[in-house]
Parts: sequence; C-alpha cells; structure tokens
Amino acid sequence: MTNRTSLSKVPELTFIFWVIKILATTLGETAGDALSMSMNLGYLVSSFIFTLLFFVVVTLQIKAKQLHPFLYWATIITTTTLGTTLADFATRSLGIGYTGGSALLLVLLLASLAIWFATLGSVSVSSINTPKTEMFYWVTIMFSQTLGTALGDWTADTAGLGYLGAEIIFGGLLAAIVAAYFWTNLSKTLLFWAAFIITRPLGAVLGDFLDKPIANGGLALSRYSASLALLIVMVICILVFPQRAATSASH
Repeated sequence: MTNRTSLSKVPELTFIFWVIKILATTLGETAGDALSMSMNLGYLVSSFIFTLLFFVVVTLQIKAKQLHPFLYWATIITTTTLGTTLADFATRSLGIGYTGGSALLLVLLLASLAIWFATLGSVSVSSINTPKTEMFYWVTIMFSQTLGTALGDWTADTAGLGYLGAEIIFGGLLAAIVAAYFWTNLSKTLLFWAAFIITRPLGAVLGDFLDKPIANGGLALSRYSASLALLIVMVICILVFPQRAATSASH
C-alpha cells in the first residue's frame, strides 16, 4: 500500500499556535465580560448572541474546503466568548457554583471525547478533514472552553488562590505538559487535549486579572480596550507567522 497525505482543517501545532490560543482564550474572557457586564446584557442574553455568532462562524468553517487561519481562529474566539458567558450563567445565574459547574462540564467534555472516539476511532486533530469529524471537534472544544472558564473561576475564587496564584498553577501545568511532550512517550493526542483544556482556564484568569477591580486583585483595565489589544496582537501573529494545515498520513 502507498501512503497518502491528507490536510487537516486545524493549523499545525507549533509554538505560535499555542501563543494565539492563549491570546484567544484571554480575549474570550474580556470580550464575554464586556458584553454581559460592561454592556449590562446579562449572561443569558449574551450567551444567546454568542450562540448565534458561533453557529454562523462554525458553519462557514465546516463548509470550507481547506484551512483558512482567520476563519479558524474566529471560530475559536466564538467558542471561548460563548464558553465564558455560558459558564458564568451556569455557575452564577443557575446557582450551581464553580465546583458544580466545573464537575458538570468535565463530565460533558469527557463524554464528548468518548463518543467521538467510539464513533470514529480517533480524537486526533490530524484527522479533522471531514464535516463529521469537525462537528465532533467543535462540540468538544465548546465544552472545553466552557469548562475552562468555570475551572479558572473556581481556582481563583473558591480555592482562594487569586488571579496570580491561578496563573501560576495553570502555567505550571502547561509547562509540565510541554515537558511530557518532549521527554516522555505519552500519547501526543492526550497531551494535545490536556494542553488545549489547560490553556482555557489560564486565559480566563489572565482576562480576569486584566479587567477585574484592583480591590479584587485585578488591574481594572477597560474590557473594551483589553479585548481590542488582544485582538490586534492575534491578527499580527496570524499575519507574521503563516498558519499551515496539519497533515496526516493514511494508507
């Protein structure tokens, strides 16, 4: 048999991919809070708006025949902004708290991965080149982004570590995953999802650190200006460092 190389709809997993991912998750926190808090639209209305945006962008992403970096990262941003308002609605408006919200979302995330694996036999990002696979991918990402918000809030508030303490915890976990990638034989797919999940609460606490009041341990920056600055840096990174599609070999 001969090997055949197919292109994934996900960018190649380089260092800059993870830099942009952290910027996107931080932007998701500040932009989500800007709509729900600064504009006083509330978590439910904001979630409805971001849900509409998510469905529009993810439909365009799935219909695309190849990777379009700006479209891909726009879809990531919609999942992280929606994840912010959904998590806040679940943990605050529904009253289940950060602990209950984190536990519920972790179960949903693991169930999504399990169903994906049982259906298609792989949850590797290099296999994301069909609409069915991509639908599983974006549903799983949505759960991971929402979980990340709740987990970040739980670590900073319920566990009492504060924003800087939570940043150290999640930054350390991410560093441990990077070390495992280079110096162990652990599954690269497992490590990818671990890193993808951990970058979300890291971004969440970074976003909170930027825009929360000084009395609460934040810098009290404008959510609008912080969101715009993060977006500009993301765009610059995408333009300066071209995003290539990940590849996978099949027989």
